[in-house]
Amino acid sequence: MASNIEIGPVRIFDTTLRDGEQSPRTSFSYDEKRRIAATLDDMNTHVIEAGFPVNSDAEFEAVSDIAAATDTTVCGLARVVEGDIDAAIDSGVEMVHVFVSTSDVQLEDSMHATRAEAKERAIDAVEQVKDAGVECMFSPMDATRTDPDYLTEIVEAVSDAGTDWINIPDTCGVAMPTSFGKTVKAVVEATDARVDVHTHDDFGMAAANAVTGFENGAEQAQVSVNGIGERAGNAAYEEVVMAVESVYGVDTGIDTTQITKLARIVEEASDIPVPANKPVTGRNAFAHESGIHAAGVIENADTFETGVMTPEMVGAEREFVLGKHTGTHSVRKHLVEAGFDPTDGEVRRITKRVKEYGAGKRQVTAGDVERFAEEAGVDREEEVRV
Repeated sequence: MASNIEIGPVRIFDTTLRDGEQSPRTSFSYDEKRRIAATLDDMNTHVIEAGFPVNSDAEFEAVSDIAAATDTTVCGLARVVEGDIDAAIDSGVEMVHVFVSTSDVQLEDSMHATRAEAKERAIDAVEQVKDAGVECMFSPMDATRTDPDYLTEIVEAVSDAGTDWINIPDTCGVAMPTSFGKTVKAVVEATDARVDVHTHDDFGMAAANAVTGFENGAEQAQVSVNGIGERAGNAAYEEVVMAVESVYGVDTGIDTTQITKLARIVEEASDIPVPANKPVTGRNAFAHESGIHAAGVIENADTFETGVMTPEMVGAEREFVLGKHTGTHSVRKHLVEAGFDPTDGEVRRITKRVKEYGAGKRQVTAGDVERFAEEAGVDREEEVRV
């Protein structure tokens, strides 16, 4: 545990199949949705938002089948519209997530409704869900750009109507951790419902804001695998889970050893590549090339890794990359693992070749190192020196 701030309990609400699929140019097939949902379920994710049931017959079928096939709580999204809510309830989900815009800009130019009308629709929607005997989550959309007094007013109204959860969405990703923490704290104080947060990454603050939500009383964060979602995306499942597990020392109950596998499944299905420097699941997350870093990690991984998160924890492998910045420790390690028994002088000479080769912006592979060693006449371990 690296933080002296205590949080908990912590729950993870995954919206990969809903907000994640809303990524521009992204669409999951029925089979892809089922595979992602099955993996999330197997990992013990607390809630899976499977989609927007009223959107189409195909969407309704996918949501319905996921709800029937998984052990975890499955959620369906609905506007504060009777038909939307009926479709979500009919799909068989255990939770219905209803939302209405609350910021003035969205009320005036998107919903074309007044504050009073939005509040009335929100109350009616919550009551419809609760009358059906289904768990209800309410979202005041664009909460972080909503007048604070009106936000409190609508939160209190839907709380009185019986909502189980209040979600605080940073819909346009404009919140900074300090201000977001104050918003979360104000909502927690205004409701007896459980509080959830939904943060976007327009300024790179999504994961930080999600964790700030936990620090200020939220019990649950909405995330998506690889951070995919509208515009710049959502708080990333892998980042939030591992920050909570490793930095705060909270056991989420999630099987983190499947995180890398999950990331690859979603990467393939969404056709959105995971950047090499992506935290937790990028191919460089546990890779080392710099001679000083590699030497330290070979001696003790805590020297130049987090000290609280290992590749094994997320189902990944540590890698020592060879290139322009490589030092002798990495080269020796590669040679020994390939069965060579090099002298110190041979290691230095091969390291020089590796650096020169890598300086030409060429990738240095294990095969290249073996070739360099063979050309230099380095003995194999099983060979007897004369």
